Amino acid sequence: MTFTLFHNCCAATMDPARTGVWGAVEDAAIVCRQGRIDWIGPMADLPAARAEGAQRADLAGRWVTPALVDCHTHLVFAGDRSGEFEQRLSGASYEAIARAGGGIRATMTATRAASIETLTAAAEARIRLLMRGGAASVEIKSGYGLDPDSERAMLIAAGEAARRAGVRVRRTFLGLHALPPEYEGRREAYVHLMAHEVLPALHAEGLVDAVDAFCETIGFTAAETQTLFEAAARLGLPVRLHAEQLSDQGGAALAARYGALSADHLEYLSEAGARAMAEAGTAAVLLPGAFYALKETRRPPVELLRSLNVPMAVATDLNPGSSPLVSPVLAMNMACILFGLTPAEALAGMTREGARAMGVADETGVLREGLAADLAVWEVSRPAEIVYWIGHPGPERLIIAGQEAPA
Repeated sequence: MTFTLFHNCCAATMDPARTGVWGAVEDAAIVCRQGRIDWIGPMADLPAARAEGAQRADLAGRWVTPALVDCHTHLVFAGDRSGEFEQRLSGASYEAIARAGGGIRATMTATRAASIETLTAAAEARIRLLMRGGAASVEIKSGYGLDPDSERAMLIAAGEAARRAGVRVRRTFLGLHALPPEYEGRREAYVHLMAHEVLPALHAEGLVDAVDAFCETIGFTAAETQTLFEAAARLGLPVRLHAEQLSDQGGAALAARYGALSADHLEYLSEAGARAMAEAGTAAVLLPGAFYALKETRRPPVELLRSLNVPMAVATDLNPGSSPLVSPVLAMNMACILFGLTPAEALAGMTREGARAMGVADETGVLREGLAADLAVWEVSRPAEIVYWIGHPGPERLIIAGQEAPA
C-alpha cells in the first residue's frame, strides 16, 4: 500500500508539546500512512526507513496545519429565515421574534415537512462549504424537529451527509432547544418525553454521540436541563450546553457539574461559572457569528477564561437564524476582532480546542504521530495570515485521513 511523504513545507502543529504558540516545525516532513500521521518533524531528522517507498508530495514552502474542527453547528434544517434577518435590521430583537412564533419554531415547521433525503442533500451542501474553509471534522446538532420522528430524521441526515462529504462527524441530540407548539402549557411532559423516551430510543439506534440543551429564558430552565443531563448520564453520553448567551442562568456551572465537554456562547458567564468550568475541564466554545448576526454588545469574558486556563474553542454555529455563517476562517477572524483572541488562540480554537470540545481530541486537532492525517495546506507566509484575511477562501488542499478531499 502506498503512503505519502509531505515535504518542503512548514508545519503549525498546534501541539503544546512543541515549543511556541504554533508548535511550529520549519522545513517539516510529514509521513502519512493508512490514514494516520506516521512521523512528523524536521526533514533533516526524518529516518530513511520511515520514508522508503513513500509517494512524495512537494508542498513548495506552504504552511500545513491540522484540518479545522467546527465543533458547534446546526446545519441540518429546511427552509430559511432571511425574513427574520430583515426584521432584526429593522430593530426587532431575537427574543421578540422567537416569542412571536419565529426563530427555532419557524425552522421546526419547515424541517418537519422535509424528507430525510431533502435534509441530507441540503446538509451535505453546507458541509462542503465548511470543507472549503478547511474543516474536516464537524459536530451537528438536532433540535429543529422537536418531535421523535423529526429528531430522528435530523440525526440520520447528519450522519449520511457527513458520510457523503467524507468528514468526521459527531451527532448531538438537542432535544431541549425550544418548546414545540403542541406542548404549550405542558413543559414537564415535553421534557419527560425527550429525556426518558426519545433520547434512549435514539441512543439505542446509535444515532447520538452527545446531548445538549438551550438553557435560557427563552429556552429551558436549569432544572429542566438537569433532567436531560441525568438521562444522558444513565446512558453514558457526554453533555454540552448552550449557556449564558442572553442571560446568566447558571448553565455553565450546571454543565461543569456533569463534566460537560463544553459550555457554548457564554456572553453572560459569571466568574463563578468560569471557575467551575476550569475545575471540571469544560471547554468554552466561542461563537462570534451569533454575536455578530444578533448585533450583541456584551462579549464573552475572554480575559477571565484566559486567566483561568479554560480551553477556548471557536466554531461557526452554522444555523438558519442567529448565525448563517459558513466560513470557519471568517469565524476565526471574528473571534480575534470581536472577542479579542490572538491569532494563535483562534487557530487553536478551531483545531486543538475544537477537537477537545467535540470529544475527538484523541483522533485529531493537532499534528502528532498516531493521530489522523487530517491536514490543511495554506498558501501563506506565516500561520497568523490564515486568521488575518477577512474572507480568506480557505486552504489550497484539504487532506482527510491521508486522502485528498475534492475541491
